[in-house]
Amino acid sequence: MTTVVAARASGWTLPDQMRALVLTSPGKFEVQTVAPPRAPLAGEVLCKIRAVAICGSDPEIIRGDLAGTWPPSYPFIPGHEWAGEVVAIGPGVVDLAPGDRVAGQAHCGCGHCANCMEGRYTICCNYGREEAGHRHYGFITNGAYAQYAVYSTRSVNRMPDDVSFREGSLVDTAGPAMHGFELSGVRPGATVAVIGPGPIGLIGMRMARLLGAARVIAVGRGARLAAARQCGADILVDFEKVDAVKAVREATGGQGVDIAVEASGAPGTFRQAVEMVCKGGSVVLLGVPQNHVEEPLPFKYLVHNEIAVHGVRANPNTSRKIINQIAAKQLRVDDLIPHCFPLEKFSEALDTFVNRRDGAVKVVVEPN
Repeated sequence: MTTVVAARASGWTLPDQMRALVLTSPGKFEVQTVAPPRAPLAGEVLCKIRAVAICGSDPEIIRGDLAGTWPPSYPFIPGHEWAGEVVAIGPGVVDLAPGDRVAGQAHCGCGHCANCMEGRYTICCNYGREEAGHRHYGFITNGAYAQYAVYSTRSVNRMPDDVSFREGSLVDTAGPAMHGFELSGVRPGATVAVIGPGPIGLIGMRMARLLGAARVIAVGRGARLAAARQCGADILVDFEKVDAVKAVREATGGQGVDIAVEASGAPGTFRQAVEMVCKGGSVVLLGVPQNHVEEPLPFKYLVHNEIAVHGVRANPNTSRKIINQIAAKQLRVDDLIPHCFPLEKFSEALDTFVNRRDGAVKVVVEPN
């Protein structure tokens, strides 16, 4: 009934069927015709998905590496970096209306646990308990690789007309970098090293500049390292050719950087980040390692030099800020997404992303 009322008001009707990417079992997926979502409940909106960016976690979920957790069961619709438009609203929704253009995010905390009350909803104490109000879209709750999806209003943010849907799909991508810098703080004139020039690392370089960093050092290899120059890196360190820690130290006159951002999740890079920072510096962990990775760290060095280490879980309270930065032409993301595919060509899109075809950084799928 809710959908019908909203649809009449906007002159739009929900189709009887929609197309969606469905994971049928670990490692197996297909684009299927399925029933559309249920009507939005109180505090929810039904959205037409216009663009979904493939995230580094998506191949993991699709392969079934974390089956039983992400996703909890099959069939399942993944996808969480998206933008689209509201087409129907649930009871009590007053700050969004049909026709609003929005960018989504994956996390929706329960809203009432201790962490959520402090705004730390990405580490909600009720994680995984949908009966308590928690949602993690595209991971444990059906996501955005579909023509339509229902979301909590807490997981969408309105976009102005001059932010494209493709740009909006990268708001969630940019969020962890901003959150990491908010945790560590970026002093004006700071030097920042970024290990791992993938999508989040590259955006992190631009974010560091926006927040006041004077110099950015990129640590990586190949085409991604070359791309770092276009994203604001002053110094490129190829870890296949030189000792990364030594090179960063030399580039800073032996002092070390103010902030070292680990954005790869590769074994050994956590320790490298620690050894790159100056006394009183900060390490920001954006990369997500495999479960088996354990890192030996210089314990005494951390203590005696007061090195702060910040783990980063996604992007709490960053989306509106990033949308504003994109709208103001301060943060550019459109040049990272030259590869776009319709939903029906998801296999090609995934292959392009995973194997970095034609230098792909981000790949966007357009369900509609």
